Amino acid sequence: MSSQDDLKQAALDYHRLSPPGKIRVTATKPMVTQRDLALAYSPGVAYACEAIVADPSAASELTARGNLVAVISNGTAVLGLGDIGPLAGKPVMEGKGVLFQKFAGIDVFDIEIDERDPDKLVDIIASLEPTFGGINLEDIKAPECFIVERKLRERMNIPVFHDDQHGTAIIVGAAVLNALEVTGKKIEDVKLATSGAGAAGIACLDMLVALGMNPLNIMAVDRDGVLHAGRGNMDPDKQRYARETDKRTLADIVAGADIFLGLSAGGVLKPEMVATMAERPVILALANPYPEILPEHARAVRPDCIIATGRSDYPNQVNNALCFPYIFRGALDVGAQEINEAMKLACVRAIAKLARMEATDLGGAYGTDVPKFGPEYLIPRPFDPRLLVELAPAVARAAMDSGIATRPITDMRAYEEKLGQFIFRTGLLMKPVYDRARNDRKRVVYAEGEEETVLRAVQTVIDEQLAFPILIGRPDVIEKRIERLGLRMRAGVDFELTNINSDPRFDEYWQTYH
Repeated sequence: MSSQDDLKQAALDYHRLSPPGKIRVTATKPMVTQRDLALAYSPGVAYACEAIVADPSAASELTARGNLVAVISNGTAVLGLGDIGPLAGKPVMEGKGVLFQKFAGIDVFDIEIDERDPDKLVDIIASLEPTFGGINLEDIKAPECFIVERKLRERMNIPVFHDDQHGTAIIVGAAVLNALEVTGKKIEDVKLATSGAGAAGIACLDMLVALGMNPLNIMAVDRDGVLHAGRGNMDPDKQRYARETDKRTLADIVAGADIFLGLSAGGVLKPEMVATMAERPVILALANPYPEILPEHARAVRPDCIIATGRSDYPNQVNNALCFPYIFRGALDVGAQEINEAMKLACVRAIAKLARMEATDLGGAYGTDVPKFGPEYLIPRPFDPRLLVELAPAVARAAMDSGIATRPITDMRAYEEKLGQFIFRTGLLMKPVYDRARNDRKRVVYAEGEEETVLRAVQTVIDEQLAFPILIGRPDVIEKRIERLGLRMRAGVDFELTNINSDPRFDEYWQTYH
């Protein structure tokens, strides 16, 4: 079985394990006595309803609405899968909910809607405002996604955020700011060539302009060629970046560019194109799973380049998980009526600042693998536990400063301490420990090797490459239980088996390591 097949089976097993899926609703109040029932439902619930009638803002104190986000999609542009429909897209939306909860403690309902008409989709989503504190739009194809978000922002008084557009734009903005810091270039002077003018591409360009880039220094190409003034068949968002030019190909616009931004397809940026870029070029090749150019191919022709991708197996991963949990955390905590440009810019600058923090501040976040700000480390890594305590307050402050916070935070220090407590509760601080374990794998003896809970734990240790397990037990019992549990580990390959009845090392192992 290939590694790809093994990953596929592991992913299906992960989703299928009872209970199926990745999220569920859990009660937050006790329900064990008759009095609990009277408080939670009739007659006590009537008092909560009456309080909200008298003051609608009380809903944030009396219901889960203030910490509840809807992840909404019609499944027309799902990850790298395309238009697979709302039902097939549901695992992605559930996964988004897991990230919201894990990284920021935000509760999520994923809502998949079988509707392609943007106006009807807007009507459906807008009608859900009484239920949610915020709306995260996901995997809706362009140009409909622009229409849907724009109209919802006009109609709704809660944050509406299309992560495919703005989440990507925020991380790209932070990466560009720090890349220019490394190269010593000014954002108002650089020239940018971009491949891809869909939802994410246009949002990234808008963000870079908001950060100070000269729009006249931006040239874009989509599947039909360069966006130029004489070209037809362009929606209004693309027309904003159409230029008076005789350039017609990606190679034409890349020549002399300081920055390449790719949100298109794998392999479109050729090494010979990279060779024509300006001194110390910045390359953001963000197509997934195959970037526009692999880092090793870019560096082969331009050793002076700085490169980021969307992949976790290369430095400088541009990952939306660096943004969306924290921008919503800050927005929800102040009761923001929207996520405005000031909040997005605050998030960009907070991410950029976090990557530039001194190495002494990074030890707790990265263990022995302490990164140093520079070409190989432009933006924080997704599991950096400092993201929550740095980004959410920055976003909250921006919301308050711009006058859209309905519940301003009066004690910011206490708020930051509360966020810090969440990090300890979720175990994010253990991530560096796991990383150190992978880098220096030890042999770990499990004395109760026949126990099912131990066997499941050992499978996780093997999958995460945290250690090399040694199981103590009866081989026939262990092998039968591995088969019954549907585990994939193999004796003599993934772990070592010590027979309690015949192995001379048995007494030494259990007496020394148990």
